[in-house]
Amino acid sequence: MNPFIRSDQYNFIKNQTQILINGHLTVNDPGVINALKSLALEKVMAIFEDLNEEQKDLLQTIVEVKEKVEAEVFLEQIKQFVVPFKEIKAQTIKKIFPKAKKLKIPSLEEMDFKEMSYLGWLDKGSNKKFLILEHNSKLVGISGGFHNSSKKGICALCNRHEEIGMFTSTTKGATQDAFISRGNYICQDSQKCNQNLISLDKLDEFVSLIVGS
Repeated sequence: MNPFIRSDQYNFIKNQTQILINGHLTVNDPGVINALKSLALEKVMAIFEDLNEEQKDLLQTIVEVKEKVEAEVFLEQIKQFVVPFKEIKAQTIKKIFPKAKKLKIPSLEEMDFKEMSYLGWLDKGSNKKFLILEHNSKLVGISGGFHNSSKKGICALCNRHEEIGMFTSTTKGATQDAFISRGNYICQDSQKCNQNLISLDKLDEFVSLIVGS
């Protein structure tokens, strides 16, 4: 069976296993437990399209999760079917950001690409944040100024309450001398942001806002 689960979908499933664990810890009514199982399975199936029988059988085992150990075994089992972020090399990153002459590239060897919906890092020397993600079936690079916020807030990408900063990108406007600044608050820690993502909706909205399409 080929990989068919996106990173954000894996995170969504992970959240559902935690709901089941909490349910078994706090509820004694078998009817309520069965309802929780059915709801978790329904939600997991709903985030996929055109699953074959083998894929359905794999995901259906979520209903067997009662404790943390069982959740870990289940998640480890399905992680092998997570589609990793597109393989990317340092040379490719340089081509995506040709204007960044002194671009500091993160250590790609230490990253788990199965836990990524996008690649993001902060260049502390220039206070710029760089994001690489898939948009309209191709890799797109976005860069912009980044200023940490002193307070926690809602990230525009993962929609979670985290340590955030203002990301601002400037693009050319309709006329030669016109420039448009667009931005929003996003997580300071891109790795944590990726782990929080349970849907690509907000990420897609953010990219469309920045690139204007």
